Amino acid sequence: MLQIRRIIQLKSKGKSNREIAWDLHAARNTVNGYVRQITGLAKSLEELLALNDQELSSLVFKESDRIKKDWRYADFQERIPGLCDELQKPHATRIILWEEYHEKVPEGYGYTQFCEHLNRYLNIRQAVMHFEHEPAASMMFDFAGSKIPFTDLQTGEVIYCPILVCTLPFSDYTYLEASLSAHRARMFHTLNQAMNYFGGVPNSVKTDNMKQVVKKSDRYEPSFDELAQQWSLHYGTTMMAARVRKPRDKATVESHVNAVYNRIYARLRNHVFHSVQEINDALWEELERFNSRNFQRCDYSRRDRFLLHEKPLLLALPPDPFVPKNKVAAKVQRNYHVTLGQDWHHYSVPFKYIGRTVNIIYDTEHVEIYLDTIRIAFHKRNYHRNGYTTLEEHMPAHHRHYARSKGWNREYFIEKATPVGVHTTTAVTRILDQKIFIEQTYNSCLGVFRLGEKYGPDRLEAACQRALAGYKVTYTVIRNILEHNLDRATSQPDLILSIPEHENIRGAESYQ
Repeated sequence: MLQIRRIIQLKSKGKSNREIAWDLHAARNTVNGYVRQITGLAKSLEELLALNDQELSSLVFKESDRIKKDWRYADFQERIPGLCDELQKPHATRIILWEEYHEKVPEGYGYTQFCEHLNRYLNIRQAVMHFEHEPAASMMFDFAGSKIPFTDLQTGEVIYCPILVCTLPFSDYTYLEASLSAHRARMFHTLNQAMNYFGGVPNSVKTDNMKQVVKKSDRYEPSFDELAQQWSLHYGTTMMAARVRKPRDKATVESHVNAVYNRIYARLRNHVFHSVQEINDALWEELERFNSRNFQRCDYSRRDRFLLHEKPLLLALPPDPFVPKNKVAAKVQRNYHVTLGQDWHHYSVPFKYIGRTVNIIYDTEHVEIYLDTIRIAFHKRNYHRNGYTTLEEHMPAHHRHYARSKGWNREYFIEKATPVGVHTTTAVTRILDQKIFIEQTYNSCLGVFRLGEKYGPDRLEAACQRALAGYKVTYTVIRNILEHNLDRATSQPDLILSIPEHENIRGAESYQ
């Protein structure tokens, strides 16, 4: 009765039946029928509005002399929503549904009328709306359902690559790329490539409720993943999600996935690929042909429409591409390192933060470590599993000293001896060569350099020259020369450099 009163009220304002149907969201034929009944009454519109619901109902809905509709129609209208739901289930067909219906209602519709009424109902429910998209207003993207495989030449493994399709709805200009997986980082890399291909950024980006983007789906306010928010912020665009199970919200990219199958996949159906790069090279070659092809019954292509009307309106690209950043919490261990679990690599932080819980923010190139909002460490990312990346300034003093010793090598000591003189360099080299394990000689070399700090480089050079005349050069020999001022002696002592012949020496004949 509320609708009847509204029709009478709008009619009294002089509105047409078509306008009334539009305002009330009602069928125009329904409004026409009500208006015919109202105008056929012997009362004015003002008098009808003054009646109560019961009185108005008795006038408008009085028994008609016309033949009533077949009872089967009313019964079928009650059953039809359930029949449509059943039809969506796997393996259900119209003939099966009709047989079940006929068992319940033997005098009901035959198969032909059953399908006729069912199709009418489905056609009404499947009505679609045509949208006029604004240039540069949005981009839609989705993964194609069919993947393209390649065969690894080394292992023989067949790897199926997902294909991401990105489309601008106004011009239908399209970009696509194959990846090794549909992981978030790879997907956002492809979106970066799409923005570079378009040469600008649309005002919004829409996709379905894929888990790589949407953290929690909602009809009105979906919750986006933090990485998706970072990406949209970096490019200055708005991330949007279609309604759940409403693929027509992104109909353009849905239709273009099918177009990609017919125009690109079909041409590559007999190709055998051996890497994802080979797949992309072939896809991009066909993509250029696809975007340059004229629309049917048109004298322009997707590229023409894009370059002329859409590209000038795109937002400017940022100077650098988006690099995904991830965040995990970690506790600083007793060795003043935190562990990045994705690579199982350990990174140092200042030792004073041992035991504190910090946040690790990392991308493909760098690792940043924060305590609350303060960055306490920064490293270049290292993918070596079970490895350690340690900065010297993060260590306690005694650890730094030990680390320096671990960093010593033969080249370090020879390079340090070279400025003193050639004899010192030769003496250090002989010291380094005296042990099987060279690390055992490092302290001796340190002692030699400390003698230079105490006595001066000139005296150290002279002492090393005197020591080289002996059979063996050691730190102790050089120290004794300096302590006894032998480096200042004007003449060298006669040194026995070989053993003289005597009766106790056996020759080679003794070992026959």
